[in-house]
Amino acid sequence: MTSEERILLALSHKEPDRVPFDLGSTIVTGINVEAYKNLLSHLGIRNFNINVLYERSGIVEIDEEVLRKLKVDTRGLFPNSYRPTYWAKRRFEDKNYKYIVDEWGIKWKQSKENGYHYDIAESPFKEIQKIEELKDYSWPIHSESIRLKGINFRAKKLREETNCALVLESELAETFTTPFMLRGYENFYIDLIDKPKLTCYLMDKMLDIQLGYWETVFENIEEYPLIVRTGDDLGSQTTTLISPDMYKKYVKPRHGKLFSSIKKFAKGDVYIFFHSDGAVYDLIPDFIDIGVDILNPVQYTASKMETKRLKKEFGKDLVFWGGGVDTQNILPSRDVETIKEEVKRRINDLAPDGGFVFTPVHNIQYDVPAQNIIAMWEALQQYGEY
Repeated sequence: MTSEERILLALSHKEPDRVPFDLGSTIVTGINVEAYKNLLSHLGIRNFNINVLYERSGIVEIDEEVLRKLKVDTRGLFPNSYRPTYWAKRRFEDKNYKYIVDEWGIKWKQSKENGYHYDIAESPFKEIQKIEELKDYSWPIHSESIRLKGINFRAKKLREETNCALVLESELAETFTTPFMLRGYENFYIDLIDKPKLTCYLMDKMLDIQLGYWETVFENIEEYPLIVRTGDDLGSQTTTLISPDMYKKYVKPRHGKLFSSIKKFAKGDVYIFFHSDGAVYDLIPDFIDIGVDILNPVQYTASKMETKRLKKEFGKDLVFWGGGVDTQNILPSRDVETIKEEVKRRINDLAPDGGFVFTPVHNIQYDVPAQNIIAMWEALQQYGEY
């Protein structure tokens, strides 16, 4: 069975020969550069050019040799704008921090001492009070051709050389998340109550940018991608970031338009891969209603997100792409046997009747030892056969 056949069966809620494995096909199923260096050393692989794919999180582009060695069933297609040379429009530093200003005007900072990712330092719309103040803003043009240069060639090459399922990554714009990065978290949540027209203006702008991107993608690529990755962070550890009613009123219609448009633009059938961290249990029926096919990262330690419960209630409608092992408390610090037992437990919960692609809960972080990554992988090989 080829990797693409394996993924297709899982997406069709059927059992393939083994549970499919994803690592590195998206910026939310990847590995931090420090953990990757340790993994390469552990595998005895040297003299690699390590390319950081997504500088904000320190996520690397995994080399083909590593992907084959680990039997990864997916390959990612990324717009050029993820590259550090494109993402960072301006760089500077002071005594304690390195700074980047991106194409949105958001300022990010990373500590020079033990800094492994960038955090928001300043939001460009923090002082904005009226929609009129945004009318002349120079918005990024995510449908410009330079962002997608070479993507069709890369898709064709991967198709011919790997027989893997291709995942097409989104642009750096999200309907809900990007506006609160631009506005500032506190301001954005207040706006939902106090200035909903301003909030809706920003979300509509994000939606327009995303629609332009996806339309351009499918004008420039043949029928190669199987899965398209979208996302918006809507959950905390304990609850949704906004109420389900507020999601239904403000965000769901825009998500629905985005997902239906993607399927309309595509030249063939595609699956909508939706990423949202945290406790999103109360929103899952809405996700299904508007065409989400795949849920990631399945953060099962968050409230009401237990894997057995999710599989029982939503397993016939959703594919769970994630939930393989907790990356907050299990993978970084527990012993090998504990990790293997955890992987076994999640496979037992999520794998029956297909509909499961194994990957950890979000990216493998800088502090995960290589032997723990290998323990996770060995457990998948041992317990992942149907």
